[in-house]
Amino acid sequence: METRATCLNCMDGRVQLPVLMWIKASYPVDFVDVITEAGMDRVLAKQEDISEILRSIEVSVKLNKSTRLFIVGHYDCRGNPIDESDHHREIIKAVKRLRQICPSQEVVGLWVNNKWQIELVSETW
Repeated sequence: METRATCLNCMDGRVQLPVLMWIKASYPVDFVDVITEAGMDRVLAKQEDISEILRSIEVSVKLNKSTRLFIVGHYDCRGNPIDESDHHREIIKAVKRLRQICPSQEVVGLWVNNKWQIELVSETW
């Protein structure tokens, strides 16, 4: 049986492949559904209305049977041009927010550093 995860990532093409490869290498998943927004960590941490993102998460979880959500922030984000420590705070806030909305999901916060390497920021289960 195939396993899936859901990645909520920035739209920046530089971070897509490193994050997908890291998720597949670090967790037992066959496929990763990807939902993108410019500055996804900011969107999830600060925007009140995330209904379109939640609709996509619902499809991934209910229809594709995703069991984990990954929230990604990254170095040199043009959609959320803040420093790394602020990104980390927003990733943690976004993880907590999605954990409340999707209590059956493991929610993982990731940071992509200036060498395009993945760092674990927060994890809830």
